[in-house]
Amino acid sequence: MTPADLRVFIASCVAGLAGLLFGYDQGIISAALLTIEHSFPLSLFGKQAVAASMVAGALLGCLIAGPISDRWGRRPIVALAGLIFLLGSIGSGLAASAWHLTGARFILGIAVGGASQIVPVYIAELAPASRRGRLVLMFQLAIVSGILISSLIGWLLSGHAWALHLLGRGGDWRLMFFLGAVPALMLLIGVSILPESPRYLAMRGQAAAAMRVLKRLRDPQAAPEDEMRDILNAASETGNWRTLFSRRVRPALIAGAGLAMFSQMTGTNAVLTYAPTILSGAGFGHNVALLTSLGMGIAITLATILGVWAVDHLGRRRLMLCVLPGSIFALFLLAAVFLHGDPQNAGRWLAIIGLLLYVLCTLGSINAALWLVGAEIFPLSVRGKGMSLVTISHWSFDFLVSMVTLSIIAILGVSGTFLLFALITVSAWLFIYARIPETKSRSLEAIEESLSNGTFLHHR
Repeated sequence: MTPADLRVFIASCVAGLAGLLFGYDQGIISAALLTIEHSFPLSLFGKQAVAASMVAGALLGCLIAGPISDRWGRRPIVALAGLIFLLGSIGSGLAASAWHLTGARFILGIAVGGASQIVPVYIAELAPASRRGRLVLMFQLAIVSGILISSLIGWLLSGHAWALHLLGRGGDWRLMFFLGAVPALMLLIGVSILPESPRYLAMRGQAAAAMRVLKRLRDPQAAPEDEMRDILNAASETGNWRTLFSRRVRPALIAGAGLAMFSQMTGTNAVLTYAPTILSGAGFGHNVALLTSLGMGIAITLATILGVWAVDHLGRRRLMLCVLPGSIFALFLLAAVFLHGDPQNAGRWLAIIGLLLYVLCTLGSINAALWLVGAEIFPLSVRGKGMSLVTISHWSFDFLVSMVTLSIIAILGVSGTFLLFALITVSAWLFIYARIPETKSRSLEAIEESLSNGTFLHHR
């Protein structure tokens, strides 16, 4: 690895800490929900509100992060997200009531939404085209690593005597939240070494500063001068919200927002959040439910590691089309296993296998490519705003699914809910086939040019 490659890699890793916090704070609630009600009462609506409050905050975070990042820069928003993560983690651990916890989770959501908007854009604007896929997917790898860490910590701390002795009643779930402050501090410290995006600097008319940054991030033989010329040509165009909704940019908007919608409507985060609750309700022991959640964390981490390789070798679109059918099969399997109520004997093992296969294929395909495709397809002049709408779509449907999942289970049953997710996943596959272009190994400027000349969907 050359010094320039190392600088890009380190910057991607530091910014990716926001993804680790994203995954940790999203994942830890599944274990915490099992013991929070020992500290204060939580109704069915209360559980859904606590789980969904972070999503509601994320909606606000991604709404404001795009315009602010276009005005202040990518790097300051990464730092601001780290600070909010720190405050939200401490506030969650100190919660004295369900409403207090809901508010603290809302604050965490603001950081999650901002990070999900800005970090993929920031890494995509730093990375060379040949390695952009795997570097942006480090954000997704950080997210699933955070989920895995949260599953492990949730299993270790849930009901543990020394956590209860250290912090009193509810000390186990409070410590789960407090631990989120550690990577938040690491992110705040690490931001000091991050460069600003050369594409942002060019967009703000700081061509000389952009060139200095780009030369530090590229080997001399990579012809950074040629890349800067393309960047400056793209930066010469001005854009606003009207540009984002124009006929020229509309194919990118449909692709990005649609992919974000399906990433949630297929039930991914609902399954990750409520899997222990579903399994406990189906007669699985408390420890088995938490261990299955841990197994899902391991599965999605392995899937994302494979995705880091696959997006730059197989391509973004091909990866989703090849792997997503595995999710469809797993959901139909789960629907069949729960068809006659709680599974028994071998049915229980099939339920666990189905859950693991589902998260393996879904997190390894549509969720792996979501942030990457969204960060690649918009013109530079509206990239921040475009990615804001992608993340708004993501978090809006995540909020919707989080708020209604337990209610849908109460109406349709577990089997009917998995069947519904299976049919939606079939629709997602058809959408990807029809509306998502292949962006593998293409420069951001070449993708932008395809929007201008009407060939955006020809690259499939």
